[in-house]
Amino acid sequence: MSYDLAVWDGDRPLDDDQAGSTYDELYERYLESDDVVVPPAPRIVAYVEALVARYPDDVDRSVVWASPPVIEEASGPIVYLLMSYGEAEEVSEYAAVLARERGLVCFDPQAECLRP
Repeated sequence: MSYDLAVWDGDRPLDDDQAGSTYDELYERYLESDDVVVPPAPRIVAYVEALVARYPDDVDRSVVWASPPVIEEASGPIVYLLMSYGEAEEVSEYAAVLARERGLVCFDPQAECLRP
């Protein structure tokens, strides 16, 4: 079981509904299709690097990430973070704060809301 967040580079949506629509569009365009591989945008790469500097994504021993390496869940302007449920509260809080500090949007697809 995992807890998921989506983080993307773009203008902050006005509300949760707009964020949900933007998330759906980005997910379908960049993450759902295996046909077209789009390298992650530089700001997303920098974000993921900062995130895994604090919470390493060692494929053999990761207790934080449900799908390491994290960078493989990134495409274009979006990264989909899958956290182990037991670590989700701490890691998701840090991920949301780090996204805000870097001018990125953080969205919780389970609760369908922006993370402050």
